[in-house]
Amino acid sequence: MPIKLPSDLPAYDVLSREGVMVMDEGEASRQDIRPLKIGLLNLMPQKIQAENQFARLIGATPLQIEFHLIRMSEHYSKNTAPEHMEAFYRPFQAVKDEKFDGLIITGAPIEHLDFQDVTYWDELTEVMNWTQTHVHSTFGVCWGGMAMIHHFHDVAKHLLDKKLFGCYRHVNFAPESPYLRGFSDDLAMPVSRWTEMRKDEIEAAGLPILLHSDDVGPALVEDPAHRAIYVFNHFEYDSTTLAEEYQRDLASNQVEGAQIEPPVDYFPNNDPTSKPQNRWRSHAHLLYGNWLSEIYLTTPYNASLIGETQTDLRKTTT
Repeated sequence: MPIKLPSDLPAYDVLSREGVMVMDEGEASRQDIRPLKIGLLNLMPQKIQAENQFARLIGATPLQIEFHLIRMSEHYSKNTAPEHMEAFYRPFQAVKDEKFDGLIITGAPIEHLDFQDVTYWDELTEVMNWTQTHVHSTFGVCWGGMAMIHHFHDVAKHLLDKKLFGCYRHVNFAPESPYLRGFSDDLAMPVSRWTEMRKDEIEAAGLPILLHSDDVGPALVEDPAHRAIYVFNHFEYDSTTLAEEYQRDLASNQVEGAQIEPPVDYFPNNDPTSKPQNRWRSHAHLLYGNWLSEIYLTTPYNASLIGETQTDLRKTTT
């Protein structure tokens, strides 16, 4: 089944060319089913790139998805045309009376700031509290996941002396988890961050770690009590995303003077002139597909009932 997108959203053409099934409002209205209503709270500066990446992953399942783009109400993008934001995004304050089957909260390039120093932190805390009454399952990605685990469990993020940057091996800690259905025992995942969440502090909060790396720490954490999962790395990245970031870092290095190393284990033979190989795509589709499957199996058919229980996803079916 397809993902429903506005026909003039850039992701519509991008995904259509890639063979992803997409449909517009007219086609969707002819199908007598309830689609899953999934929101994307997009905090990334490159909005269109993030839209494409997440729409690609959630549009690859047999379920019909209704995709909603959301922004912070008083924070305006400097890198995306105002016309695009006006046409396709709604501020959180305009959607907060609605119910969603799922919500993705993306990362944001503000890791160096304390959470409380982020200009939209107050509204983001409102969003995170709102998920407990209006969203069936929430997926926090990179800084978005760090913000959620800090907000709900007071787990700290820690600044690093050096950016974790590359494609790192991770171990499957929970092969029995429905979110890791079909996962191999170890896998590669793109990482790009200046902060870390620590394994002992997450475990002390009573949260199960699903994916972990000895090199870069916890990667995927489940929060059953808040019907949420948190991934601190970037399954959604395109094949060339780390290469593009590397080039940006090299350009900024001319001003800042920092030593810029190529992404770890990313370019073949560590040669930045060679074409990167995508070694995470299949696991990215598995993770987001498994998340959507869990939502489909557990969300109330009557959407007005979403959020009326504070129990975990599996318990909502009993």
